[in-house]
Amino acid sequence: MYFQYGKEEIEYLKGKCKKLAAVIDEIGMIKREVDKDLFSVVVFSIVGQQISSKAQETIWRRIKEGLGDVNAENILKAGNEKLHSFGISLKKAEYITDFAEKIKNGEFDLKSIWEKSDDEVIKELSSLKGIGVWTAEMLMLFCMERKNILSFNDLAIQRGLRMVYHHKKITKSLFIKYRKRFSPYCSVASLYLWEVAGGRIEGMKDYAPKNASS
Repeated sequence: MYFQYGKEEIEYLKGKCKKLAAVIDEIGMIKREVDKDLFSVVVFSIVGQQISSKAQETIWRRIKEGLGDVNAENILKAGNEKLHSFGISLKKAEYITDFAEKIKNGEFDLKSIWEKSDDEVIKELSSLKGIGVWTAEMLMLFCMERKNILSFNDLAIQRGLRMVYHHKKITKSLFIKYRKRFSPYCSVASLYLWEVAGGRIEGMKDYAPKNASS
């Protein structure tokens, strides 16, 4: 399953910005996978913190092989030590178990969160141990398919903005300007900015000073 967007979002963004329109025309439609199982995606996100994507996939495979379905019941049945044995730190195991306990006792409602506003979702997801604002935003985009996510905390988004708009630095005020421009389809803009940041369009460069860290 891929993030769903189409003519409405494309035409809106192209009408708002000629530079982004050129990027969209050059790249065409983007297929980015989404996973609608919010519980397992939260667990997967905690597993992947501060490790490589390859290591995350390896550990995730072990978890699925060891537990079967990744759900609250199986997580709690396994316990921290078994989770740790799959290759994650004890702290991450504790975060995952805490999340499973919140699901089991009803403290975190997986169903009702889908009906809440973006700000409410960020607040609830980032209240979970091991989930920060950036992770919450990525969950909203690649699991919940929220249409208006543009993350200031995402370095690749900042890089993409610098490359498309020839900025040396993306300040918060600049970021807010672009978020307003792309709204209500910031998520679609994000897909294209990630592609640009990854070198998809030949000849586009990053205008950040060479000694800058972002």
